[in-house]
Amino acid sequence: MAKHISNMDQLQKALQPIMTGMIDELAKRVYETLNYFLNDYYTGWIPESYRRTEALLRSAVKVDAYPDKGGVRACVYIDTDSMDDYVNAAGYQVAQWANTGLHGGLSVNHKPHVWDNTMDETINNGSLLQLAVQYLRSQGISVRN
Repeated sequence: MAKHISNMDQLQKALQPIMTGMIDELAKRVYETLNYFLNDYYTGWIPESYRRTEALLRSAVKVDAYPDKGGVRACVYIDTDSMDDYVNAAGYQVAQWANTGLHGGLSVNHKPHVWDNTMDETINNGSLLQLAVQYLRSQGISVRN
């Protein structure tokens, strides 16, 4: 059914559900990719000098899309505050190590860069943009590349 739109407020209201759905899909992809690299980080190297808490492994968070300042926002992040059981390291430090290829502050052969690799595999390679275009087309919105 066609909608009659005569001003920007009506356009925004008409697009809000589509944008919310799209942003949720994009955030889901980033969250899945982040968890892939967190799992890779954990399975690629077994420590001998410390006991793992696996707090980093379970630290990925996805916040569902919500209206924000005339647009839509969703968040995907590593919850460093949830990582409070490390000895001699804060959660933020552990996340930094995971993004520089260090395990427990130690340099090892298996060196995924958890957050940077996530950005490379979603945003930097254009796959998130392609997912957005596919989503918009699935909703009947014409998009040209």
